[in-house]
Amino acid sequence: MAEYFENIKKIPYEGAKSDNPLAFKYYNPDEVIGGKSMKEHLRFAVAYWHTFQGTGSDIFGAGTAIRPWSEMTNAMDTAKVKVEANFEFCEKLGVPFFCFHDRDIAPEGNSLKETNKNLDEIVNCIKERMKNSKVKLLWGTTNAFSNPRFVHGASTSCNADIFAYAAAQVKKAMEITKELGGQNYVFWGGREGYETLLNTDMKLELDNMARFLKMAVDYAKEIGFTGQFLIEPKPKEPTKHQYDFDTATVLSFLKSNGLDQFFKMNIEANHATLANHSFQHELRVARINNALGSIDANQGDMFLGWDTDQFPTNIYETTSAMYEVIKMGGFTTGGLNFDAKVRRGSFEMDDLFYGHIAGMDAFAKGFKIAYKLISDKKLDKFIDERYSSYKTGIGKDIRDGKVGFKELEQYALSLDKVTNKSGRQEMLEAILNQYILEG
Repeated sequence: MAEYFENIKKIPYEGAKSDNPLAFKYYNPDEVIGGKSMKEHLRFAVAYWHTFQGTGSDIFGAGTAIRPWSEMTNAMDTAKVKVEANFEFCEKLGVPFFCFHDRDIAPEGNSLKETNKNLDEIVNCIKERMKNSKVKLLWGTTNAFSNPRFVHGASTSCNADIFAYAAAQVKKAMEITKELGGQNYVFWGGREGYETLLNTDMKLELDNMARFLKMAVDYAKEIGFTGQFLIEPKPKEPTKHQYDFDTATVLSFLKSNGLDQFFKMNIEANHATLANHSFQHELRVARINNALGSIDANQGDMFLGWDTDQFPTNIYETTSAMYEVIKMGGFTTGGLNFDAKVRRGSFEMDDLFYGHIAGMDAFAKGFKIAYKLISDKKLDKFIDERYSSYKTGIGKDIRDGKVGFKELEQYALSLDKVTNKSGRQEMLEAILNQYILEG
């Protein structure tokens, strides 16, 4: 069996004082916190599309990435090599999961039948490799956006033939996700949106998207797929306005169509940025609605208005993210998938490890800080006191539904004055800083 990362050994944990760039400084997978190992808490996953499909190309230039498979001409042989490279990479990095789109792992053929045959052949290769590996599939999904047939969308296309094609593609992707033991299945809209309302029947498109998701729920029951369905919100890019704009929009859509019990969110940091939200905001909205399932771990560039998918290194962001994950009780089927790519100038094979190590250390550090912050209950105590007026008296009556406008008017008329207390934002930010700097 060929070795594709021959210069790299298994990445060790060496601690914060290490100056070895190919070692973890903060992520110790075996360290136990709160009764679980860090590996169990964080559930890291490698994104097949960026790590093995990415070439470093952009709209101004061809790819720069140096990869052993770059010069191969047979698409199926290339796909098989990438399967081996994926497992070698995950094993050396010590990552327990990977994720893929259907078109990441196998090339399209000249027909859907041929494409599915290609998928079956590569899935068999993955299954064989899994027999001797601890690496598992976190989730699968469908690429229903790259091929020109999806120019007007997939489930929201104006063309019923495309709706049918997308359904067939998702059907197959769900089947192979189940076959490979995937713990989740993700729906990412891709082009489920519009460029202009001048040519768009928005109601029909939204109704069709709901019909599509209901079909998926029904088929999952039919084949016995018990994994968690996830939807990944994204506001724009490639379409001007995507129907899965942000978490609140998706939750509203699901509830209005009776689908909320079947889906949770796969939140991506860079998508939150594009929606003009913070990463923590999107996670919080999902969490308080019992809909936080998994995370695409990356970060964007605040100076750029598109999805840069950088490896996460901002400790404030990783701390706030893990704060929400810990608050929800931790991941169940979800995890932290590095939907991140090395920069165009980082084109050597080793750079793939440097990027993932940086992200894993950042989230490990963020987890430890967030865990201590929650354990000490400093923020919880402040918030609890800030809303204490709703525990007794008129506040409790409001929460218990015992009063209406008439009763509240009588109460307000009896008040001599209303006194507020400071929100202490700067003080709380200083406390957060203290935990981060001392953590």
